[in-house]
Amino acid sequence: MIDLIVLDVDGCLTDGKIIYSDSGDESKNFNVKDGLAISSWIRMGHQAVIITGRHSRLLERRAKELGITQLHQGVKDKAALLKKLSEELNTPLRNISAIGDDLNDYKMLSMVGLSFTPQNASSHFKRVVNRFCKADGGEGAVREMIEALFEINDEVGEFLALWQ
Repeated sequence: MIDLIVLDVDGCLTDGKIIYSDSGDESKNFNVKDGLAISSWIRMGHQAVIITGRHSRLLERRAKELGITQLHQGVKDKAALLKKLSEELNTPLRNISAIGDDLNDYKMLSMVGLSFTPQNASSHFKRVVNRFCKADGGEGAVREMIEALFEINDEVGEFLALWQ
């Protein structure tokens, strides 16, 4: 059973685009359908962690909206942090699923029990990732991952009951 999901941001929770205004403000697009799936995952009693290599105040806001309390920004070695979190949260790596889209996620994805990547991820992931999503990053790939995990965990009925 998968108990914990690890989410990359740019290219997974977003389309990977970073927009800067003339005043230096940053803008990102988050998919509301991904958000609904994440909040459902948490409501079902599971854990969600965000691990990203960048820093963003926008991401702090989004994580708070979704109920994600484990937000790790500016991470250079995602695999090392994942190993530490696995120990701290008493969750074996085999019970963790992760989604990532680029080379800085490669080692982390190779460690978990079930790995996902958006359709538009690095082609090098064919060697390491368990499942390629049909959706691109920022276009529902995270929702696709979570709905697949509800199937794997035999929790579709409980998931749907949240909304019936």
